[in-house]
Amino acid sequence: MAQKPEDIRTVVIAGHGGAGKTTLAEAVLFDAGVTTRLGKIEDGNTTLDFSLEEQKRQISINAALATVPHKGKTFYLLDSPGYADFTGEMRSCMYVADGVVLVASAVHGVEVQTENAWESAAEHHLPVAFYLSKMGRENADFFRIVGELQKYLSEKATPLYLPIGAEAAFKGVVDLLHEKAYLYKGDGSKGGKEGPVPDDMTEAVKAARDALVERIVEADDELMMRYLDGEQVGTDELIPALRKAVRDRLIFPVIPGESGGNVGVEQLMDLLAEYFPAPMERAPRIALEGETETPLIPDPKGPFVAFCFKVMVDPYVGKLSFLKVLSGALSSDQNIFNVSKGEDERISAFKLMTGKEGKDAKEIVVGEIVAIPKLHSAAVGDTMGTKGCKLIVPPLEFPQPVYSVAVTPKSRADEDKLATAVHKMLEEDPSLSFRKDPETNDNVLSGMGDVHLDIMLARTRERYGVELEVATPRVPYREAIKKPSKAQGKYKKQTGGRGQYGDVHIEFSPRERGAGFEFLDKVVGGVVPKSFIPAVEKGLREALPKGYLAGYPMVDISAALVFGSYHDVDSSEMAFKIAASLSFKEAMKNASPVLLEPIMNVEVMVPEEYLGDVMGDFNSRRGRIMGIDAKGRMQVVRAQVPLAEMFRYAIILRSMTSGRGFFSMEHSHYEEVPGDISKKVIEQRQSEVQSVEE
Repeated sequence: MAQKPEDIRTVVIAGHGGAGKTTLAEAVLFDAGVTTRLGKIEDGNTTLDFSLEEQKRQISINAALATVPHKGKTFYLLDSPGYADFTGEMRSCMYVADGVVLVASAVHGVEVQTENAWESAAEHHLPVAFYLSKMGRENADFFRIVGELQKYLSEKATPLYLPIGAEAAFKGVVDLLHEKAYLYKGDGSKGGKEGPVPDDMTEAVKAARDALVERIVEADDELMMRYLDGEQVGTDELIPALRKAVRDRLIFPVIPGESGGNVGVEQLMDLLAEYFPAPMERAPRIALEGETETPLIPDPKGPFVAFCFKVMVDPYVGKLSFLKVLSGALSSDQNIFNVSKGEDERISAFKLMTGKEGKDAKEIVVGEIVAIPKLHSAAVGDTMGTKGCKLIVPPLEFPQPVYSVAVTPKSRADEDKLATAVHKMLEEDPSLSFRKDPETNDNVLSGMGDVHLDIMLARTRERYGVELEVATPRVPYREAIKKPSKAQGKYKKQTGGRGQYGDVHIEFSPRERGAGFEFLDKVVGGVVPKSFIPAVEKGLREALPKGYLAGYPMVDISAALVFGSYHDVDSSEMAFKIAASLSFKEAMKNASPVLLEPIMNVEVMVPEEYLGDVMGDFNSRRGRIMGIDAKGRMQVVRAQVPLAEMFRYAIILRSMTSGRGFFSMEHSHYEEVPGDISKKVIEQRQSEVQSVEE
């Protein structure tokens, strides 16, 4: 029997790394009776951080799903990573969630990833509840952090509960709307005691309740009029108004908690059950049917449409595809169809997952999140439906990778397995990219940071048995000329019998940057027969990629064949090809050849206090500042910087801005390398070539 859609809540737990997201999820699982103990990150026994790398590093790397029953409702809780390198996982969760619990530490307050998660929730217009964790810690301060939320994120952040006690004395919460207190032992055990508001909190509770009521009635015109007329508005009327205000993002409720001590967790779940939307209460998504936009209404009786937002490769179960059902219902004895790829798939089972464990379900309905094993075609971003479905949900947009390494298989066996391992990794993690650089021949693996790539390389080794050596990628330099130059190339070989003869005079001249290679036939009077002219062009096209200065491709050059000679018997295509390459090498001596390097457009977003550091750092990287714009609390610096100076920038920017800076980068153009640097690059390249030859 499928769930009733009105009883489903899909919620992503998001926030900065170390704020307490996984600990909160563990407390929820324990309180709901899904687990029999409170898992601890430091003990490596949490249900949701189940991979070896997560347990070893004590951070969440992958988004994990928990299916949790609570007071007649079913919660699909997505515990998302808080580390910047895994922001792609958090964004995937936001794309399919119906609401967000934004966890902020009551000690550290609003941090970098708190802001990122907040912006992602706003992008998807999701209701948000703030859970202030670690209330039992030293220096925890509920009211200070509420002030930060209101200052930096939204003035609509409004306490729905107040803490009883502070730091080590934190032992419970007061429900402002119902004016009830809930006291706990704080040792992790379940079940609190309901009671009256403590005497010493009466005034604070009244003031906070008045502020909450004012915020609620502001969201309802009729209640507002009555409230302004001095009428008392009853709690039974405030509840539906608050529910609507939360769902419309007019109020962001705040609740204090201490997940390790199991205080405030039950109240948070009640809040989500009461005030967060069911799937059918969400605004329709926009789907595409061909080029036409169509509203996809979350209706259990509508066509079956689901979205694949995550793929996990389990060493034992194999590939698991996680789908969020956006419309309709489906039973496990039906077939499923990958609309994005146009492929039929068989359903082996529906798995309702908690961590790495799954329970079978016979039927799924709008709002549910299910994992299906062994869907061979499904990838992150694919729309799944039934045969005949033409609706496609726009795929997720992942941030562009910002950190790259060149990888080389250690052995021939590793080389053979690399393609399969990379394919599976990219299937699981779309924020990774892998490409063969055609100019440098490097295998370039790119991701969101050094930790991201470290983990991916460890996974390749442990899961697929592929050992890779890592290096900084090589810069795809190019060569060009600054002056016109003309040279003869003559190839003459006589070894008895038929010889070889080709003779060309070619004028070389520089072209505009980006114009490429141009070959002109300016021969007059048949001094080079028409049949050999293509061989001259071919000879040049084969010579240009090998360059002249340091073996980098020669670009943006015009070559005009102006004169030559031939032999009736000895001339051949091969002879004219060689003659052309000789002319090229000779002409380069007087053409002022230079080295070119790729210049990148870089956009950095940082809080204002780091602006001077970032700009100073760009100057040290031979960068040019192109402009600075304000965006909310952040400053956006636009610069052009040589690629050679940017390989470790992701790590340096994070260090320089305490993790608060982000950047994107794309190729702009090629520019001449300064003389002193050019000399070093050429010398290094020549020593590399020499060592290979030896």
